[in-house]
Amino acid sequence: MGMWTNLAARIGQSLTNFLERFGAVARLGGQVVTLSFTRPFELAETIRHLDQMGIGSISIALVTLFASGMVMALQFAVGLDRFGGKEYVSVVVGLAVVRELGPVLTAVVVGGRVGSGTAAELGSMAVTEQIDAIRALGANPVKKLVVPRMWAMLIALPALTMLADVVGITGGMVISAVELGLRPLSYLSDTIDGIDLVDLITGLIKTYFFGFGIVVISCFNGITTFGGTEGVGNSTTRTVVISLMFIFVADFFLTRLMLVFG
Repeated sequence: MGMWTNLAARIGQSLTNFLERFGAVARLGGQVVTLSFTRPFELAETIRHLDQMGIGSISIALVTLFASGMVMALQFAVGLDRFGGKEYVSVVVGLAVVRELGPVLTAVVVGGRVGSGTAAELGSMAVTEQIDAIRALGANPVKKLVVPRMWAMLIALPALTMLADVVGITGGMVISAVELGLRPLSYLSDTIDGIDLVDLITGLIKTYFFGFGIVVISCFNGITTFGGTEGVGNSTTRTVVISLMFIFVADFFLTRLMLVFG
């Protein structure tokens, strides 16, 4: 009896802790939305973070999508060839890249890179009491530290996704021309004909939700860091894990919602 009581108590405590942290993250997200439209606007900080998040993530995002596009073309070619539909590889790969692979994989690589860096930076500031110093000077840490990162992410992630979509489709075209013997111009023509504007918009809408979640999660874990250098490491690891879980879970619900209203 005592064992079951202890188990129930641990489960209850874990659930309580989760709900408390979820509420704190949601509260931070609400503050970010409110403060994003109030003066002063940290334009210099936003541009600096935009360079770090956008320009700094181009290489890893493009390499990831180029390789994924090639793999998808090969896999779909094998599957569709069984039913005599190899000529539809371009359309299937294009739709997969624009609606899913582009936004999700770009968010994953950017979230892993930017989220961990943000959590480590803000965590170091927290354990060295720099965030407390900002409060002591009368400034709002959320306004100064989180809002510029949010605006930078909401600009960088959709732009990176559009660029990654093009590169992913190009990867599929290259491997289709080399391995499958499809003509590049025909591949591109079929892809353009098979993708509608709503497909592109659907993928881009997802990036705004992904970007918002990545910044809020990483900044919350960074700001609430304690325990010295070990705490910084724990916050960084926690940020990457939770960010990836958030992206995949949010992707399912967003996809389901868009299919209902689309």
